[in-house]
Amino acid sequence: MTLTPSELSRYHRHLALPELGREGQERLKRARVVVIGAGGLGSPAALYLAAAGVGRLGLVDCDRVELSNLQRQVLFDTASVGRLKTEAARDRLLALNPEIDVIAHTLTLCAQNVSNVLRSYDLVLDGTDRLSTRYLVNDACVLLGKPLVSAAIHRFEGHAMTYLPGRGPCYRCLFPAAEEGVVASCSEAGVLGVLPAVLGAVQATEAIKILTGIGEPIVGRLITYDALELRFLELPVTRRADCAVCGECPTITAPSDAGDEACDAAALAQVRRLTAAALDGLLASQRTRDTLTLIDVREPHEFNIHHLGGARNIPLGELERRLSELAPGRTPVFLCRSGRRSLMACAIALRRGLEAPAHLEGGLLAWAVQIDPAFRVGPG
Repeated sequence: MTLTPSELSRYHRHLALPELGREGQERLKRARVVVIGAGGLGSPAALYLAAAGVGRLGLVDCDRVELSNLQRQVLFDTASVGRLKTEAARDRLLALNPEIDVIAHTLTLCAQNVSNVLRSYDLVLDGTDRLSTRYLVNDACVLLGKPLVSAAIHRFEGHAMTYLPGRGPCYRCLFPAAEEGVVASCSEAGVLGVLPAVLGAVQATEAIKILTGIGEPIVGRLITYDALELRFLELPVTRRADCAVCGECPTITAPSDAGDEACDAAALAQVRRLTAAALDGLLASQRTRDTLTLIDVREPHEFNIHHLGGARNIPLGELERRLSELAPGRTPVFLCRSGRRSLMACAIALRRGLEAPAHLEGGLLAWAVQIDPAFRVGPG
């Protein structure tokens, strides 16, 4: 795949590097990279990979841009608020480099779809902020034989590591297991806005090195970064013979969702998905409104900021034991911030025998954008 005259001009500074040169740039043009999470880490990583000329760039995310994202997620601007992250990011990346392909995967990554999404790419960058997704991506990459560059951030610190099939340890070798919620999310603990730029740039650097065959990737090493001390540390990581996915006798032979109810394919097929406009129409009619029960599964502090009239607050963590409180004969419509928790709520309801539960697609963020601009969802 040869470079066009415009590409020769665009990538001139790469071509001037003897270690990379024209051959390396052509490898980048042929490369297919997918970025999991178009957030703090995915933003700088995707921007630099697009600028570098990676031929096909995939973006996986299911959220919409929020105002609180803009402090660190440099793919977006104020005009992007309310848009799907994948679509806003695609527009931004193509504006930066129209000579590449950008594929938007607007979905919740889960065991049912992860292999299909990752299979068509040469390399995976994981910038998700969910531990369950991090393990899911790691396991899928090991099973598919895909290189993976992982990174994570927390407050003022971050770390990164690279997995190359057959060459070193995977993420589970370092962290065999962890429970969701052990580490607070960015919305709970906060994060320095510039922190993901450093770790995202490390991820992009690793990707370029692996794709072009230059340098030495951080295989078997965990790179940590302390922004307050401005200090990098390197810790050796060895492959575990008893690793559940890449060890000598693996017990993980297929991707799994680690108890994440939202990713059960059979459940998803039975969920009634309501757009903001569709729900607004149902609520506008007394006849249809009386057939619904609005259940807001956010936490009480989120619910108290603002909620739909008539909605009842049952946090997701309490839902299973409180399902009996739902009015019989009415269709439960689950609401949350972005649509993920409400989808999980639907799966819980189905598992307990409730028929045809519904949820608000895109969550209350979509409601604020499409129906009521004065609706205050609260920070994310």
